[in-house]
Amino acid sequence: MTQRKVLFISDHGDPLAPLGSKQAGGQNNYVRQLALSLEKIGYAVDVVTHWCLEDAPQIEPFGKASRVIRLEAGKKGFVDKNELFNLLPNFYNEMKSIIDLSEYELVHTHYWLSGVLGLQIKKDFHLPWFHTNHSLGIAKELGTGVQDKRRLYYEDKILSEVDQIIATTPNEKQLILDTVTSPSTIHVVPIGVAETYHHLYDKPFDFGNYFLFVGRLEEAKGIFVLIQSFRELVEKKKISKDIKLLIAGGTTSNVDVKNHYPKDPKMRQAIKGLEDHIKFLGPQNEQELALLFKNAIATVVPSYYESFGMVAAEAQACGCPVIASKVGGLKDIVIPGKTGLHVTKGSIPKLAESMHLLLTKPQIVKELKNNARKFAQREFKWQLIAKKIKHLYEVTLYETVR
Repeated sequence: MTQRKVLFISDHGDPLAPLGSKQAGGQNNYVRQLALSLEKIGYAVDVVTHWCLEDAPQIEPFGKASRVIRLEAGKKGFVDKNELFNLLPNFYNEMKSIIDLSEYELVHTHYWLSGVLGLQIKKDFHLPWFHTNHSLGIAKELGTGVQDKRRLYYEDKILSEVDQIIATTPNEKQLILDTVTSPSTIHVVPIGVAETYHHLYDKPFDFGNYFLFVGRLEEAKGIFVLIQSFRELVEKKKISKDIKLLIAGGTTSNVDVKNHYPKDPKMRQAIKGLEDHIKFLGPQNEQELALLFKNAIATVVPSYYESFGMVAAEAQACGCPVIASKVGGLKDIVIPGKTGLHVTKGSIPKLAESMHLLLTKPQIVKELKNNARKFAQREFKWQLIAKKIKHLYEVTLYETVR
């Protein structure tokens, strides 16, 4: 079967970067899994990204027909995504010198930085263009109060000029319709979850009863709110010493994995007095995460904003209830009272109350677990998602040549 060539641009999200490392999270995973799923149904995907992994090769195959193509763009090695904008002209020129853009049938950009490149590609090469936001500047502003005027300007331009927008939740679609000047056609296609999370694992586990947090150790992820909520459970609700809070994520630079302890002074201060209850596990692979999800009382996603909420989807695929902030995509992918609970973002008492409810009501947890797994099987399978996106690609390609 002849495979059709698609170009993904994921400027700050290398699909082969270790999850939990700097700037490696949901977007990296999405790009990798979508590429792998599309190649099974007739597409060969090249992913162009910034060369953040200094020891990685410039061109690295993955799957059977996919490749990562890394560009220095004037500065090899880790560059904070807030600084990558200034490297975009270098990125574009280097990309044109390494690959022949005319060989691709369409381009699919990921995140607004890549979308800026999409604007130029559309102008110079007239390729059909898809865009996935992964997060929106307006959502970040609503969640944190931080406004990025440059990002808002370019997102409005990208979402008005792109051929097709892939929104991952109805909430994201509505936000685009409410805030973008003249939005292009929007299709809602959720994010899939790796097959690892859809399999039931039955292996011995030695952490006992615990709540789970998975993600980067950043304030915007609500980790300090979670720690304070857990402190309320310990100090006010007097929960058993056997109940733990496991924190998976971060890197070996900010987590002492051997001793399950954070290296960051602010984090150490936050958990002072709770060291016996809170364990930092560091980065985990998919199978390790699947086991953690499966055996948890609940996974807590206390983020200040999430365009989708990959961790919540992965947890539910493993049959794990989710306690999530009622923000962004989490409003859509966690069904309150069915697959988990919603709490007000930043509310320490509300989060502590929800955790205590599940800790003391095992029958509720059992029902949520069953519902969560069924919901994820129906909504978050990559093979189904890839077929939806393939259909959108082919309709667009047909209309382009008609």
